Amino acid sequence: MSATLDKAAAENFPVAPVFLPRAWRDGLTAVYGYARLVDDIGDGDLAPGGHDAVLLGLDPAAVDDRPAMLDALEADLHRVFGGTDGPPRHPLLQALRPVVRAHDLTPEPFLGLIEANRQDQRVTRYETYADLVGYCELSANPIGRLVLSLTGTSTPERVRRSDAVCTALQIVEHIQDVAEDLGRDRIYLPAEDMRRFHVTEAELAAPSAGASVRSLIAFEAERARELLNEGTPLVGSVHGRLRLLLAGFVGGGRAALRAVTAAGFDVLPGPPKPTKSGLLREVAAVLRTAPRKG
Repeated sequence: MSATLDKAAAENFPVAPVFLPRAWRDGLTAVYGYARLVDDIGDGDLAPGGHDAVLLGLDPAAVDDRPAMLDALEADLHRVFGGTDGPPRHPLLQALRPVVRAHDLTPEPFLGLIEANRQDQRVTRYETYADLVGYCELSANPIGRLVLSLTGTSTPERVRRSDAVCTALQIVEHIQDVAEDLGRDRIYLPAEDMRRFHVTEAELAAPSAGASVRSLIAFEAERARELLNEGTPLVGSVHGRLRLLLAGFVGGGRAALRAVTAAGFDVLPGPPKPTKSGLLREVAAVLRTAPRKG
């Protein structure tokens, strides 16, 4: 469980910063732990030994059977929401249950994350940008919706802005992780865009990016930047510490894009990462410029 939660430090933005109220931090940590577990199952990144499989009621060898593990996780999720066969079995889902009850959360966003990882087992290429956005609807947008629910601030307009931010953050992550994703035989750059910029899969496997790959990455980065801009008014629609948290999400995305730009859009040697000072500058800029509402 701690190994899963330790991965929070590698994110582009703070998961549950200390300035938040304790109840919010506990809720965000529980949601992050669940989301990280789902992704680790889908990516085959669980700790060796099969302990997570046993916790979910499977044979240890099933840890390498990703569809079976996702099915078992979904069954355990239903226990969180009052299943008839007892309480949840996995510690991360046990930690999630009081949060779900305290905030009256619904299963849909949690199920969306599982479905995104099921899709990762079936789909390794995306033909169009619209296809990719549809994937982000499952893989990323539920997190923002859960943040709004946990903080009691969900409205249709905020959900719309949050979806734009979360989709942008997912695209930024895909841009940073082109080489790592290719190592898993996954490409999240739309095939139609690769053709437009005359980029082949072989070029994505090179040690460094040529001009066509850099142009493609710049194009996708601009799309992500536009989505972040669309979502930025979300920050100004809330107050206090939540405003700072959401500015951290938007600023984290902007800082990551700045790092990609500073690398000349060459993401193939490894993911360009923002510095801490760069992140803080971007968060401050978001707080200064996000239009205030309400």
